[in-house]
Amino acid sequence: MSVFTDVAATRTPAASLSARLNSYDWQQTAHELATRGASILGGLLSEQECAALVSLYDEAELYRSKVIMARHGFGQGEYQYFRYPLPHLVSELRTQAYPYLAPVANQWNAAMNQDIRYPEAHEDFIARCHSAGQTRPTPLILKYQADDYNCLHQDLYGEHVFPLQLAVLLSKPGEDFSGGEFILTEQRPRMQSRAEVIPLRQGDAVIFAVHHRPAQGVRGVYRVTMRHGVSRVRSGKRYALGMIFHDAT
Repeated sequence: MSVFTDVAATRTPAASLSARLNSYDWQQTAHELATRGASILGGLLSEQECAALVSLYDEAELYRSKVIMARHGFGQGEYQYFRYPLPHLVSELRTQAYPYLAPVANQWNAAMNQDIRYPEAHEDFIARCHSAGQTRPTPLILKYQADDYNCLHQDLYGEHVFPLQLAVLLSKPGEDFSGGEFILTEQRPRMQSRAEVIPLRQGDAVIFAVHHRPAQGVRGVYRVTMRHGVSRVRSGKRYALGMIFHDAT
């Protein structure tokens, strides 16, 4: 059994994204983020919405750049960053999920004695990014085929970093692909790394720490270094939506 709670509430696919987000137990999500560095939002997107996003992958005009992972030592596979204006569903998810995460981000920074605080509205945070020269959008779609994988990494991109991000699995495990598990690792000071495999179904979102999360020790709060990646896809094709809340330089 997963250590992560599936916090999906009963809903219909026709429910608005705002209503779906509001139906989750965000107090439980904050607890799981604080203790594990990740939390699952079960069934955030419908099967139809997932298929619609996958269908966008071949529409080259929607993207600002394409990355072939093997060329940069990132793993195997590829991904594309959307350009502005973002597709409606992508923009809506980024804008509406952020206010639920900003309080957690502020609590984390306070616990780690960091002075940075995040505004309530995502547009205000993006304005901060753009004022610092971080103007390139970062939401992306990732595509993996058999034997592809994503090395453990952190998505930082500039001075202004929002400490949480979100990924949605767009393909069906066991039908569209096999393997390709989402992996999160944490490195505590003077300890070996610990890995967590996070099970996802089509439409599930995982919220996770980008860089650090606070942890309570016997001498007070300390920083845990987080990294994430994807294990080797054994067969089929795996698509995922990556939602990074800061823009890039």
